[in-house]
Amino acid sequence: MSHEHHHHHTAPTQSLNGIFIFSIVLNVLFVLIEAGVGFWQNSLSLLSDTGHNLSDVFSLLLVLVAFRLAKVHSNEHFTYGYRKSTVLISLLNAVILLVAVGAIVIESIHKFSEPAQVNGIAVSWTAGVGILINGLTALLLMHGQKSDLNVRGAFLHMLADTLVSVGVVISGIVIYYTGWNIVDPIVSLIIAAVILISTWELFSDSLRLAVDGIPEGIDRHEIERLLTEDELVQEAHHIHIWAISTTETALTAHVVLKDLTSWPQVSEHIKHELAEHGVSHATLEPETPDAICHNKEC
Repeated sequence: MSHEHHHHHTAPTQSLNGIFIFSIVLNVLFVLIEAGVGFWQNSLSLLSDTGHNLSDVFSLLLVLVAFRLAKVHSNEHFTYGYRKSTVLISLLNAVILLVAVGAIVIESIHKFSEPAQVNGIAVSWTAGVGILINGLTALLLMHGQKSDLNVRGAFLHMLADTLVSVGVVISGIVIYYTGWNIVDPIVSLIIAAVILISTWELFSDSLRLAVDGIPEGIDRHEIERLLTEDELVQEAHHIHIWAISTTETALTAHVVLKDLTSWPQVSEHIKHELAEHGVSHATLEPETPDAICHNKEC
């Protein structure tokens, strides 16, 4: 059996640490300001946006924890270290946001029956600051989100927050000029919908990785083609693909060779191609045709 582990950590976690710390401090300050104005002006849309921003602060903190756990080396009890925890943290972030959506919807329904007076100008100015802060944070995370599920989750949340803040600004302006306080819970429901849409993909991707499903971006049929494209390979079976972490994918497979002596060069070629297609940890077992059971799996 041949083992090879290509460590391709495409997300530069070292440089991202500083970005996340800066973003956390910036967003904590904004959450405090937004919560204060929301309670002062009795604005549900502002308070719901505050709750979402606070959950994003926790999300950013959890990603920092995930970065730390991903660096823990393997030990006697955890042969892959704690890399799988990055997937669990991503799933936890998604669940927290889904719970927040439920809370916003319940409070919005209550506000429809008892609408409160809202200072539209104060709400608009506060949300306007949110557009700048959330937009800046999303911009800082834009590059790293392409290669890590946790970073992508944080990026999507901050991008959604930017759009939500735009909605709150519009709500404040409408209330100021029309006095329609009912707009406040309506915008809150729109905020809940935006959060749900931006969170659902993160939730489904994280859940799939948590139960060892094939990671997003990995095509099983393409992997099977790579395993059998060499003319010296007869077939490949017992193929399993799963995520070790949010950035690393593993594979095990049995490769049937026409000539076992060709295995060293065939193995090297296959592993190189797999690494190019996102599989960083490949474990391959060579077999001869006569080792295959007929009419049933071995």
